[in-house]
Amino acid sequence: MAAAAERFAGGVIEATNRGNLQIRGIGSEHRALVEALLEAGLGPRDAAGDDVRNVMLSPLAGHDPLMLLDARPLAGQILDLLEGTPRFHQLSAKFAVQLDAGERLAMLEHPHDLWLSPLHLDQQTWLAFGLAGCPAEGQALGAVPLAQGLMLVRAVLERFLDLASPTQTRMRQLLEVYPPADFVAGLGLDIRRDAAVLTWRREQHRASWLGRLPQAQGVALGVAPPQGRLTPTMLRGAARIAREKGDASMRLSPWQSLVLTNLQAQHIDQALAELSALGLLCHDREPLARISACTGASGCAKALAETKADAVVLAALLGPGVPASVHLSGCPRSCAVAHVAPATLLARSPGRYDLYLRDARQPGFGALRATDLTLNEAGAMLDLPTEHLDD
Repeated sequence: MAAAAERFAGGVIEATNRGNLQIRGIGSEHRALVEALLEAGLGPRDAAGDDVRNVMLSPLAGHDPLMLLDARPLAGQILDLLEGTPRFHQLSAKFAVQLDAGERLAMLEHPHDLWLSPLHLDQQTWLAFGLAGCPAEGQALGAVPLAQGLMLVRAVLERFLDLASPTQTRMRQLLEVYPPADFVAGLGLDIRRDAAVLTWRREQHRASWLGRLPQAQGVALGVAPPQGRLTPTMLRGAARIAREKGDASMRLSPWQSLVLTNLQAQHIDQALAELSALGLLCHDREPLARISACTGASGCAKALAETKADAVVLAALLGPGVPASVHLSGCPRSCAVAHVAPATLLARSPGRYDLYLRDARQPGFGALRATDLTLNEAGAMLDLPTEHLDD
């Protein structure tokens, strides 16, 4: 991928909030670029299946010490279903499924059209599920035995396509006019909907996605490219370390970061030093590791500010250990982060932002706390403890 980005594009590789990599600045040799990526094993079995491979797992699926099951086998079946079923190619490129397995390291706030999460009831593993939401906030609409997980996914996708109009491309749009209970009732499955399921809530754990990450056996390392942008040198270097000191596996996370799994414990310090020397962020105490930004005005016509560059300036204004993450959005669409960040700076003109703080009682970015701030003013406010931001 690094070679393809250098040869056929501008050499910029971005990690996304859906755990993907994207190459920017592509030149005229589109076919050659695609062929190079397909040769590396990065494509679908056929072109029509490319847009529907949106299945999110924990970056430590199969390795996380708190997992209730290994999500990878079922995830593989779901991907095969999406790629191999021509009708499902009609789904929107943004239609997404989350398969949670109870891991400590998991993105639980990212809304999905269908989410699945395990629970143990009556000495059996069940899959609770919800629609147009996420495990952190959404209420389970029912549960099926783990063995029926793939059957459930198929039934949900088929029912969505049966009911949705051409303008209803996402589950939330359909559910605005079609009650969720009616949707579930028509799935044709024996779905458990007793109090034990409907009152269940996914247990959440505070876990950093950077630095040393515990595995059931061994250690993983999480590292992040500043602002989600990888250079070919960074990508090659991380791959080399994964081969030499781990299991040659490198995973992507919804925090725009990389996870190198099964590293040998005696090589962790050396791996951290080499990854840091590449320019990758290895600790969440670094201010730049707590800031995300969309592409900005240089890469998007809708953006009102150079958010990537402004994020670097803002990071220099914040003290180490600032706890809450901050997202800089060039416009109200907030493409680069699907969940609401604790603090959002929404651009209103070059170098000037409105500050919002997440508030569950208010829609969108949350509560507006200040308007038309310079980066210096925003940095001064964000450097305060959270309890003083209302002053």
